[in-house]
Amino acid sequence: MIRAWLMQHGFVFFHTFKRLASSPVTVLLSITVMGIALSLPTGIYVLMENLQSVSGQTASSPQISLFLKQDAKKEDIDKVQQRLKEVSQIVNYQFIPKNVALTQLQQSSGTTDIAANLAHNPLPDAFIVYTREHTSDFLEQLRLVMQSWPEIAHVQFDSAWIDRLNALLKLGRSLVLMLATLLSIAIIAIMFNTIRLQILTKRDEIEISKLIGATDSFIRRPFLYFGAIQGVSGGIAAWLIIMLGIDVLNRELAQFVQLYDFNIEIQHLSLQDSISLLLFSAWLGWLGARISVANHLWQIEPK
Repeated sequence: MIRAWLMQHGFVFFHTFKRLASSPVTVLLSITVMGIALSLPTGIYVLMENLQSVSGQTASSPQISLFLKQDAKKEDIDKVQQRLKEVSQIVNYQFIPKNVALTQLQQSSGTTDIAANLAHNPLPDAFIVYTREHTSDFLEQLRLVMQSWPEIAHVQFDSAWIDRLNALLKLGRSLVLMLATLLSIAIIAIMFNTIRLQILTKRDEIEISKLIGATDSFIRRPFLYFGAIQGVSGGIAAWLIIMLGIDVLNRELAQFVQLYDFNIEIQHLSLQDSISLLLFSAWLGWLGARISVANHLWQIEPK
């Protein structure tokens, strides 16, 4: 039973390939259009993932500056240090005494004269804290906790760039979702029309098949395979377009980053994302074919 089922599907599968090969120009144009449509949202998704990855590397250890009160004593410093050890999300911290901070200020270009003329050291003792998590909500909550410590005069961190980055990534995801939805509908419409033309072309053959007792599922099967194969072919085309585009961007990017003495490279689609792209494109082709068959096949009856 299973063997007969597999043989039926295998026959339909290879017969569908022969139908595709019989009109290579039309099929190639259809696959190209589908590939371009799928590559647009997928390409933006790849760029968003790379941007998030790069930002995660550059901000893997966000800094929070703790400034102690001017009259802080050794006991106050020890208390703050003990509290920092108790916070599990803190990866590391560094204590900067006020005299070291003043020395660094004196060595800074353009501030030597100003620092030398100071009557006393105005700088407080400080801790530089590095956290494991760098979301704005977490950093703000941690800032409020640290600000409540009696030994701390001020807590400072720059969250503006994090908020801007999160807003940009959110906008990018929304754009990907909108493009993916609109272009998916376009692909389904293209496949709907393609299968409609196939059904009209095979009208006499379908009528004969119904006369000899062929079931609707048997008649429907080649068209579904036709849509799924074209869909996955469009996914492969989109994958190739994205791969070629990333290679071109990386070559241009390599020349750009040399000017700033750091290394960055756009990563290709992961294996999981590549498989998801192919499965999604195959599903779109199958869905367009399924809707078209359901809409037109019932209209054909043997006379």
